[in-house]
Amino acid sequence: MPTYTQTTSKNLLLTLAFLFITSISNGQQYIPYYGTVVGQCSQTNVTTSLTEFESLGLKRKGTAALDNTLTWLKNKYLSYGYTANQIQEDSYTYQSSSVVCKNLIVTKTGTVYPNIYVIVCGHYDSIGGTGTNDNGSGVASILETARLLQNIPTQYSIKFINFSGEEDGLFGSQHYVSSIVNSTSPKMNIRLVFNLDEVGGVAGLTNDTITCERDTNNTPSTNNALSSTMTNELMTCVGLYSPLNAYLSYAYSSDYMPFQANNEIITGFFETNETTHKHTNTDLLQYMDPVYNYKVAQATIGATMHFAVAATSLASSSFEDINQVRFYPSIAHDELSVSLGTLTPAQCSVSLVNLEGKVVLKKDIEPNQLVSTIALEGISKGLYLAVLQTENKRITQKIIVN
Repeated sequence: MPTYTQTTSKNLLLTLAFLFITSISNGQQYIPYYGTVVGQCSQTNVTTSLTEFESLGLKRKGTAALDNTLTWLKNKYLSYGYTANQIQEDSYTYQSSSVVCKNLIVTKTGTVYPNIYVIVCGHYDSIGGTGTNDNGSGVASILETARLLQNIPTQYSIKFINFSGEEDGLFGSQHYVSSIVNSTSPKMNIRLVFNLDEVGGVAGLTNDTITCERDTNNTPSTNNALSSTMTNELMTCVGLYSPLNAYLSYAYSSDYMPFQANNEIITGFFETNETTHKHTNTDLLQYMDPVYNYKVAQATIGATMHFAVAATSLASSSFEDINQVRFYPSIAHDELSVSLGTLTPAQCSVSLVNLEGKVVLKKDIEPNQLVSTIALEGISKGLYLAVLQTENKRITQKIIVN
């Protein structure tokens, strides 16, 4: 990512004053349960992720290190409780090369708006060296956020995405936007793209401020106002859920830009004290501030809970009993979707049972597919019990066919 120009103390003070005013005017309040979850953020986990990321080596297209880092990431998500059904690889090639690169997408289905997504993303490839700050630091923050939110219901779905191909020109995120976002029918509905790129700080400096990035581009400019609103909310979250200050700047030259060009709403984090080691073989943990990275992870967790509208108490976050299975929409018309959540059945089926207890529809669904869609052609309007049956579980939910 290119170098930011140095900011003056005056501008910083003005921005911090703006943050204080924003925290009052936009109605955001500290949510104790969010604070409890943020409090579980682990410095040990963040530092361990940075150390392991560094040990994997130079993560360039065509290297074993890039493939090994992908495997490392998948194993991390699996260890947090995400299932193979929730983890997707997005393969692509670029620059007339036959070498296959992969993005990694982990999907957590929302409870109210399952088809609207908050994307939390950052790249895992590197250039010139191990890329421990650029962008192992973003990866470490995303991993800790995914770990803590795995079993907490959120109204909006979340996609944690680790992109490759960023350092060569945003090829991974460009491919994802063109081949998945725009190829979904209907087009994927994105609430916000929250990008983390280079958030590790500089060893020996006072790293107490995180830069929050908003869309200021003119091509297109349609979502600039909404990006500004979301970034103001991000700044407030920084103050509510971390000890960091927030500095307002602009978005450019990282993986949110293909989304920006696609007219999506974007925001992001970037370190305020900028490393001089990026893109070199000295981009190493010893030149970073892992405590700062940990504080950025805290802010990321709080902000992600805010944007995805997480449960606000422990009592409302008991997702495990139903394995995060969701039938939606609750008022269905032509089709009904079912997300298997954290279930990994060998076989499963979906049935609709009417008020008289009669099964009016039954269909086997693919057990290795996170979301399956069932046509409701010929089903009369009314109240039904939707039933997901596996070899050892029966999960039900009331729906209306209208």
